[in-house]
Amino acid sequence: MAENNEFIREVNEDYRRDQVAEIWRRYSGVIIAIAVLVVAAVGGWRYWQADQKSRAETASESFDSANKLARDGKADEADKAFLEIEKQGPAGYALLARFRSATEAAKRNPAAGAAEYEALGADPKLSNGLRDLARLRAALLRMDLPNPDPALAVLQGLAAPTGAFRHTAREMLGLAALKRGDYDGAGRWFDQLSADPQTPQNLRQRIEVYTALVAGGPVTVTEPVAQPAAPPPATR
Repeated sequence: MAENNEFIREVNEDYRRDQVAEIWRRYSGVIIAIAVLVVAAVGGWRYWQADQKSRAETASESFDSANKLARDGKADEADKAFLEIEKQGPAGYALLARFRSATEAAKRNPAAGAAEYEALGADPKLSNGLRDLARLRAALLRMDLPNPDPALAVLQGLAAPTGAFRHTAREMLGLAALKRGDYDGAGRWFDQLSADPQTPQNLRQRIEVYTALVAGGPVTVTEPVAQPAAPPPATR
C-alpha cells in the first residue's frame, strides 16, 4: 500500500511539473510582460508619491513666503507670489492661494475682492461648501457698497434651512433689515436663528441684544419745546 501511495504521489508530481512546463511554454511571454508591468506600476506609483510630496513642500514654502510679503505690506509682490502658486502649485495650495489672494484684494478694494470671491463661488470644480463660503464672503463685502441688493439676494439663498452658513447669513440679513428700519423683517430673521437648535451659543447671546432692539422699535426723536425768552432786566 505504501509503495502504491508513493507511486501515485510521484505520478502526480510529474503531471504537475508537465502542466507547469506547458503553461510556461505557452504563456511565458505574457507572464513576463505582466511582471514587468507590475514592477513598472509600483515604481511609477512611488515616483508619483515622491514628486507630489516634493511639490507640496515647495508650495508650502512658497505660500508661507507669499503670506509674509502680504503681512509686510508688499502687496504687488504678494499678488505675484499667490498667482504663481495658483498656476504651478498642487490643487490644494492653488485653491488656498486663490482664497488668500481674494482676501488681500478685498483689503485694498472691496469690490475687487468680492469679484474674486464670486469667481470662486462660480467655479464648478470646487465643492459646494467652498463655493458657499466664497459666496458668503463676497456678499459680506458687497453689503457695504452703494448697491447691497445683489448681496442680500445671495444671503437669502445661503440662509436656507440646510445651508452650511445659514446662521451668518440670517444674522446679516436681520441686521440689514434693522438698519433699514424694517423691524418686522429683522424680527423674522432673528426668530429663525432662535428656533434653530444648531445656532451657536455665542450667536444666541447676540440675538438677545438684537431682539431687544427689535422690541424697542424705532426711536422717535422729539424736538424740545422752546421756552419763552426771559424778559430783559428792567432799567432805571
